[in-house]
Order: sequence, then structure tokens, then C-alpha cells
Amino acid sequence: MMNKSLATLGVSALALSLALPAAAETTLKVSHYLPSVHGIHTDFIKPWTEDVSACTNGEVTFEIFPAGSQLGNVARQQEQVMAGVVDIAHGLHGIPRGRFPRTSVIDMPFLTDDAGAATYALWKMLPDELAEEYNGLKVLALHAHNGGLIHTNEKKVETMEDMKGLRIRTPSPAVSEMLTFLGATPQGLPPGEVYESLQRGVIDGTVFPWDPVKSFGLNEVLKYHLDAGAYTVSFFYVMNENSYNALSEEAQACIDKYSGDALVPKFDQWWDEWDAPGRQEAVDAGHEISELSEEERQRWREALAPMIEDYLDTLEGQGIDDAREIYARMQELVAEYAAQQ
Repeated sequence: MMNKSLATLGVSALALSLALPAAAETTLKVSHYLPSVHGIHTDFIKPWTEDVSACTNGEVTFEIFPAGSQLGNVARQQEQVMAGVVDIAHGLHGIPRGRFPRTSVIDMPFLTDDAGAATYALWKMLPDELAEEYNGLKVLALHAHNGGLIHTNEKKVETMEDMKGLRIRTPSPAVSEMLTFLGATPQGLPPGEVYESLQRGVIDGTVFPWDPVKSFGLNEVLKYHLDAGAYTVSFFYVMNENSYNALSEEAQACIDKYSGDALVPKFDQWWDEWDAPGRQEAVDAGHEISELSEEERQRWREALAPMIEDYLDTLEGQGIDDAREIYARMQELVAEYAAQQ
């Protein structure tokens, strides 16, 4: 009788274990707005998910939604992760406008043209100066790209006068102001719409680093590239706080292990590697690539000085009383990073 009872108990326990949901297994949704061939996807996000999943022994798995997917819209990355539609998102701080005004000070002209320096400054400033813009989110990384170029399809740009009247795609409010002060007409467009807009003559050019020029196929519709080193643009990689808190302590530790201080330093080398093929493709296509002369660079700096003041005034008017302190701190950290190299 006892053997029968034990057997029955064993069968019941087995049946119960089979009936239980796989509560220990969690699939997290990750979204970004770039093509799946871009380094952000192939070198950064996909390996990151694989590392975290392996660390959790499969407790956490991931489903990635890049550009072209239902969750790959560049303008919706922040709202999707805030609402819990996705658990993790990578997006541009400047699209849509105005959601990360403190962080976007890094986009100011001639602050830096180095991905490593900008990324270093952003990460250092997150705890004290920037954290309030990420309420409800766990910040996995903040980063920026290398200095952007001015790419055009019909008119070569070498001077400020050449910019006059050109319709140039812009990625952020600070870059829009920069273009306006240089005489161009900024056009706000998602990266995925730039190719067709250039092809149809809706815009005359765009500002980008080299890497999206290749990943979006833009060398097919461009001819001239001015390496101005005049600006950078920043990005977020964030997780919904509730999604993070719902994970086991072990899974949280794995996410922490591969994020933050372990992840942020990688962007400097990554951007150099991502930029190189785009530039080489333009060289192979016979495009004309030029650099801003030192004399012209000084003219641009002088022309943009009032723009920087106006932009900081605007931020202060929006209630960011320490806008100038943020800008000064970013300058200090950029210089600190350069001194370490």
C-alpha cells in the first residue's frame, strides 16, 4: 500500500511539474530603428542578448525588432519602452524632439567629434546631471557616434556660403539650429526616409557619420562628402524598469554584467569600425571627399557661437536652470577623455 501511495505521489508530482508554466523562462522584446545589417544590430545588440541569455542559462531569451519591423520606428523607441510595449529599446535622443533636452546638449556644435569622448561624458554625467530624464527606465548605456559629415548629392560644400539654401536632413534640435545658423534649411526626417528624399530631390543632402551612409545605401544617391567634424548625436539603450524588476536576481545580475561600465567603453572602437566601410564605399564609387579647412572651421565656430548661447538660453527658459553647467561639464569631460588617450 505504501509503495502504491509513493508511486501515486510521484506520478502526481510529475504531472504537477509538467502542468506548471515555465515561469522561470522570460522572453524580452528588444527594439531598435536600424537595419539588421548595421553594426548596432550585428556587433552590439544581438551579441549582447546572446551573452545575457547564456549568462542566465536560458532563463531569459530575447526577440529583436529592427528597422522594418512593427516595432522598429525611430520615433517610437522611447514611448514603446516606457509603456512596456517592448522591454528594451535603442533609440536617438533627438527623435522626437524635446524628450531628452539635458542629454542632447552633447549634440552642440564643435563640442566633440569623437564617439568615445561623447560616450564617456554622457555616462559620467548620468547619475547626477541626466538621471531625471530616465525616470521609469533602467539605463543600460548612453553613447554617441563619431563626428558627422555633410553629405550632398548635387552641390559640393566647402564653405559656409555653399550651405546657403540647401535642404539638409537633421537628426536633432541642436543640429537643426547649427544648420540654420550656417545658412541651410534643416529637414527633420527619420533615417529610413533619407534615401527616397534624396532620390526625389526633396532634400539636397544629409548629416550622418559614415556608418549609416552605407547601411541605408546612401552612397547610391550622394556624390560629395564634407568631413566637418562639427557635431555628434547621442543614443539611449534602456530597459523598462518594471521589466527589469520582474526578473530574478540572477537574471538582473546578468543584465548588469553586460551593461553599463562593461558596455559603454566599446562604442569608441565600434564606431570606428562601423564608419570605415561607408567611407571606403564612397571612395570606390569615385565620390569627392573633402575636409573643412582650419580657416573655414574657425569661421564656422564664430558663426555658431551665438547659436550655442541661444540654445542654452532656450533650455534655461524651459526650466533647465543648469543648462550652462551641463555644457561646461561636458566640455570638461571631453577634454578629460582626450587627455587619457
